[in-house]
Amino acid sequence: MSDQQTLQFYAENAARYAQHRTRPSDEKLTAFLAALPAGARILELGCGNGMDAEHMLAQGFDVDATDGTPELVAEAQTRLGARARVMRFEQLDAEAEYGGVWASASLLHVPTADLPNILTRVRRALRPGGVFVASFKAGTGEGRDSMGRYYNYPSAETLKAAYRAAGWTDIVLETKMGSGYDALPTEWLWMTARS
Repeated sequence: MSDQQTLQFYAENAARYAQHRTRPSDEKLTAFLAALPAGARILELGCGNGMDAEHMLAQGFDVDATDGTPELVAEAQTRLGARARVMRFEQLDAEAEYGGVWASASLLHVPTADLPNILTRVRRALRPGGVFVASFKAGTGEGRDSMGRYYNYPSAETLKAAYRAAGWTDIVLETKMGSGYDALPTEWLWMTARS
């Protein structure tokens, strides 16, 4: 994520943002873990306060928890220790290293023009048959929320097109109503793909 205004928001609000989430992701995380072999190595993109990574570790998975904001990584390290590290999406250069990639409410900050490149990097980082789950806020094109954070706000079709441009073929899109840090009603697009 290279949008400086968004990075600044998370840097300045890391402690408050970390306190916002009080439990790990719901059935989407459960389904993701169920699709992986026991003990699989997982890359988390945008680990935030480390709650999902902590849950995955408790289930016996080997988790590499990353976030692009050093201040959020510091929050995650209170749960995870050295397992949480700073890495921006564009710095991902692993090849066939992970059995799964979990990106809950993180890749939605990738500039629309850069999304196919990041999705290609994720595909390269997965082992054959690996599982990739990511969520996005649905919309009609890029914009900022009331807090100044950048979002790519894709439609279902533009999101599928970005995945296809990155070489993904086995993709499933599901929609779910929910909310986020801003507490506003949100239509979430959940993408599941296999390498």
